[in-house]
Amino acid sequence: MKENKGQWSSKAGFILASAGAAIGLGAIWKMPYVAGQSGGGAFFLIFVLLTLLIGLPMLLSEYIIGRSSQKEAVSAYRFLSPNTPAWAWIGKLGILGCFLLLSFYSVVGGWIFVYSGVSVVGNVIEPSLDPGAFFGQVTGTPWIALVGLALFTIANVVVIALGVQNGIEKANKFMMPLLFIMFFILVIRAVTLDGAMEGIKFFLYPDFTNITGKSILYALGQSFFALAVGFSCLVTYSSYLKKDVSLPYSAGSVVGLSIFVSLLAGLAIFPVVFAFDMEVAEGPPLLFMVLPAAFSQMPFGELFLALFLILFLFATLTSSFSMYEIIVAATVEKFKITRAKLTIIIGVIVFIASIPSTLTYSTLGDVSIFGRNIFDATDFVVSNVILPIGNLLIAFFIMHVMDKNLVKNELLQGSKMGEGFYKTYRFLMTFVVPTVIIIVLGYLIIQY
Repeated sequence: MKENKGQWSSKAGFILASAGAAIGLGAIWKMPYVAGQSGGGAFFLIFVLLTLLIGLPMLLSEYIIGRSSQKEAVSAYRFLSPNTPAWAWIGKLGILGCFLLLSFYSVVGGWIFVYSGVSVVGNVIEPSLDPGAFFGQVTGTPWIALVGLALFTIANVVVIALGVQNGIEKANKFMMPLLFIMFFILVIRAVTLDGAMEGIKFFLYPDFTNITGKSILYALGQSFFALAVGFSCLVTYSSYLKKDVSLPYSAGSVVGLSIFVSLLAGLAIFPVVFAFDMEVAEGPPLLFMVLPAAFSQMPFGELFLALFLILFLFATLTSSFSMYEIIVAATVEKFKITRAKLTIIIGVIVFIASIPSTLTYSTLGDVSIFGRNIFDATDFVVSNVILPIGNLLIAFFIMHVMDKNLVKNELLQGSKMGEGFYKTYRFLMTFVVPTVIIIVLGYLIIQY
């Protein structure tokens, strides 16, 4: 039988769930290493500007599409453009993007599960243990990486199977406040280290000498990745939203929280890295290789590392919930099967699809796609191709396909914003957002 449509129990539940979708690997894992490789403070400043000028309007657009249609991603576009059903492919592209993203996102989630479990019992930081060798053991031993992947997948399946209120909303209400509490503890510890000021300066002082076209491309991709826009995940989330909720307030809260967590991530990581004279541009292994070595030299280092990894796990799960939800919500409409059974089936499929990326650092290490390993190639396609294209299509849809009065009414309903806010939003979505995305995609085509 078909499941009843869920709904958020409160405005706070929706905002925390949306923030949970946004605040995950993008803000905590990806932001520090991408910023480290792309200019530090200058990259962060460009990221903030693009998030406000591009990411925020796009987030509002997904909210408008979702709440006005009251349908999941694929059905929403079909409902709002009844004479042109091909627009439903925006939602299908979002599902494909989420599926591909989960195929490498779940791998990192599995690493975090392993690290969290080992750190809690106090075995990550030992004088005889080399962090690089330990990371290589976790990622390079197939059965360990696959067990981590399985645990991460099971955690997602359990929460999503419980539904919107009892699963996603309750999990986010518990996890998100703890995330901020632990982050504050870590930042205070990091910025009080000897030599921490150099790390703070690197992250907050904008030096544009290292900024390139590729840096701006990555900043835009990071903005989309950090807000979870372009996949239509938040179309699905906002379809569960009541009409009296202010979309501008909700979107502004999520964007503010996302930028704030990205700031906290940099302040928690770069001071530590600089204080112990470590490599700032380590790349994806930054958190797993550099930080354990740094924490090992601190008093109570094992405790702080365990806190960070648990925080990291919470943030990763709250983001993956939104990716699973868009797939489950779209497919549960098609099949006469309970939500719980369908979630299990999708979990198994995602697990199988994640195996190639999981084995990138072991048995499939020699496989190359366009000069990148499987994990990096999937990440690049999702972050720098599918996300920009998805956002460009959504921008065109909401400005040129949807009814203008519907867009305006949905944007302003339940809020204190007026005509000026709508005109600003429309200007950004009509001219600024598509222009920036097209320029960045053009650069991508020229370079690659």
